[in-house]
Amino acid sequence: MASERMTRIAAKDVASNRRRGGDLRTLLSPVTAKATAGFMGVLTLEPGEVVTEHYHPYSEEFLYLVSGEILARIDGEPVPLAAGEALHLQINARHRLENHGTEPAFMVFQLGPLAPRPELGHVDTEPLPGQEQA
Repeated sequence: MASERMTRIAAKDVASNRRRGGDLRTLLSPVTAKATAGFMGVLTLEPGEVVTEHYHPYSEEFLYLVSGEILARIDGEPVPLAAGEALHLQINARHRLENHGTEPAFMVFQLGPLAPRPELGHVDTEPLPGQEQA
């Protein structure tokens, strides 16, 4: 549902992006909500899944773990997160998310400000799933 003053979107109605791993759904963005300051979404990581390492050259990122537990690697340093904890990542902080637990992890994320162009928003620093070198 969208109007001139607001947009409401359900996660189930947004296509999953699995490019970097996990089930990532960008809910509110320039495309879906005409957002101008950033975007937000949700991530589900099943046990054993990871989001490959990357960084954002224009945006800081805010993460809130709703359920489960994950290990975040920030510039290579392990940072465990439990449900109910939040993490703030500065611009250019390399980060990787790993679920070593036995339950799915569910997280909400928000990034801002926006990169000048969408393709400049993420810089991958390791091979994406399915693109590993032999």
